[in-house]
Amino acid sequence: MSQYYYLVTGLPELSLEDNKLSYTVSDFKKEFYPQLSKEDQKLVDLYYLKFDNSNLLRLLKDREAVIDPRGNYKADQFVSVFKQFDEEGTITSAGSLPPYIIMFIQNYLKQQEEGVTSDILAEDWLAGLYYEYAMQCKNDFVSSWFEFNLNANNVLVALAARKYKMQIAPLVVGDTEVCRALKTSNARDFGLASELDYFDQLLKISEADDLVDREKKLDQIRWKWMEDKTFFDYFSIERLYVFLLQLEIIERWISLDKEKGNQMFREIIDSLKGEVRVPSEF
Repeated sequence: MSQYYYLVTGLPELSLEDNKLSYTVSDFKKEFYPQLSKEDQKLVDLYYLKFDNSNLLRLLKDREAVIDPRGNYKADQFVSVFKQFDEEGTITSAGSLPPYIIMFIQNYLKQQEEGVTSDILAEDWLAGLYYEYAMQCKNDFVSSWFEFNLNANNVLVALAARKYKMQIAPLVVGDTEVCRALKTSNARDFGLASELDYFDQLLKISEADDLVDREKKLDQIRWKWMEDKTFFDYFSIERLYVFLLQLEIIERWISLDKEKGNQMFREIIDSLKGEVRVPSEF
């Protein structure tokens, strides 16, 4: 396992209360990423795939769209795969794109071609594949981080859906045991309180009225979770990974004031009720 003494000792201390940053998520990729081992670069790639997911969805709607440069792949890498499907009806060569993205593109375009619809949002479908892919990585911390976020997001969505008397199953992302419990259980805690030691914290968050305050508290749980998990990891890739994750959290809050934050969450809620759907079967 690679140790990054020089890199870690040079990192600034980060706090959720920071209102300015000396580094950004983009800076991390430019300055730190090249100094990592090939194996550790692949772990960091898993994080940046979230931007590729957004870019992919944007390009599926408009092949000339401007994409987020923080992703791992360029627009033409996606568009060339789209064109291959258009010409051949299948995808046989996709370069370095990960298999879950190829699976999504192939089935998305096929279903669009056939005019099939579903109750599953495209971004949720893709997110489920992404989480499944990331949780298969061999690094315990990184795998656990993705699982933790999948669980936390799904629990909050399920609690909100129950509160507003919406169907829960179509809104839950993924197909883990926790996902299945959220989709099928009628228990107050979905039978998960003993399995997820942070369930009660999520329940309290779900009961808060202020949407921005909810997100802040969720980030506090995320922050504590990652600090606890890497308490004894001093100079490892895990410590650098935590720094990257914390950068993202602070960067997001610096860019939001309370009004913008409330607007963001209203848009999220509206999207849950949206009518634009893509199929979940493949």
